[in-house]
Order: sequence, then structure tokens, then C-alpha cells
Amino acid sequence: MIVASSLSKRYPGGFEAVKDVSFQISAGQMVFITGHSGAGKTTLVKLIASLERPTSGSLLVNGQNLSALRRSAIPYLRRNFGMVFQDQKLLFDRSVLDNVLLPLQIVGLPRREAIRRAQAALDKVGLLLREKAKPIALSGGEQQRLAIARAVVNRPTVLIADEPTGNLDTESATEILEIFAAFHQVGVTVVIATHDQNWIARYHPNVLRLDHGRLL
Repeated sequence: MIVASSLSKRYPGGFEAVKDVSFQISAGQMVFITGHSGAGKTTLVKLIASLERPTSGSLLVNGQNLSALRRSAIPYLRRNFGMVFQDQKLLFDRSVLDNVLLPLQIVGLPRREAIRRAQAALDKVGLLLREKAKPIALSGGEQQRLAIARAVVNRPTVLIADEPTGNLDTESATEILEIFAAFHQVGVTVVIATHDQNWIARYHPNVLRLDHGRLL
């Protein structure tokens, strides 16, 4: 499903965040990307999610080479992805339900069906009873669960997260990881960047370990 060959990313100024990385992620796998701070985890996640383009090498997602993909085609490719980031990018002037509805509105789903699917996504993460609340009224863990609901409402085949538990207490972090594990159990490919070794010991995922941009 996701195949990287000699993948590198160099930023202006010459800094090479990812260096000659090759790996394969099969459909339905749970994969953790780990490494020290600055190892290149976030950059690799952004490359997989097509938020960044590689400087060299190739990255194939469902047989499509992201390096060669026209920019106009990238938004359609991203519909296969659900993306969760540490700064959840929530819309604080909209309700919980409206935040989850947004991706469905973008693809033009009829409103009745969109509401049904948004409520189902909120139910999966335990937030259905908070659908009318504004995100500012939610705890940090609830905000992250809201971000997950928004990420999965389009029924993506790949769920990608960058340090999704970084700002959470242990109890909230465990709840979030359990949600990711539940999606993995029903066949969703899950890719999580994290520095927390405890989660690796607990969930036994496949691991891509980075050190200064290189895959160990």
C-alpha cells in the first residue's frame, strides 16, 4: 500500500530531514514511527500524507507515485487518508458536530447523510453527547478525540497521526491509543509518529525507527 524507495527530503538551506529511507507498509498494518526529537518523524509523516513532496526517491501510495502526481490530483489522493496532528487544527467558532461535518461538506455529501455519518464518528470516539458544544469547552483528550472523529468520518483506508498524545496526561493518552487500536482491528492502516516507547511495548506495532533522518 505504501512503498518508499530511497526517499529523501531536503529543506531550503540544505537541512536534510529524511535521508535515503526505504520501507513498505502493507494494508491493515499498525506502524509506529519513532526516534529522538528532530529525527525526522514529522517530516516522514507529512511525506506519507502528501503534505510535503520528496526531494528525491519515490513514495508510492496505492500504486501512485506522489513525486510524479499532479498537484491538482493530491486533494483526491488525500481522501484516502485521515490525519490527526498534535495541534488539532479545530475550528473553535463551530460546534463539535460542525467540525466533523466539514470534510463531508467539502466532498459534497448530502446534508442528511453527512449528519448521520458525523454523528456515527462522534459516537465511536465517545463524543456524541457533546455534539452541540464548542471545542473550547472540551478537555485536551476530548479535543483530540474530536480530531480523530473528523479524521475518520470520510472512512479513510489510512489513519495517520503525528504525536497524537504529546500534550495529554497518561489516562487521556491511553484512551486515544485505544481508539487507534480499535480502528486498526477493523482493517484500517494506522501510522503513528511517537517518541513514547511505552506505547510500542503495549501495542506491539511494526516500528520504523529514525535517527537523524535515517532509518535504523
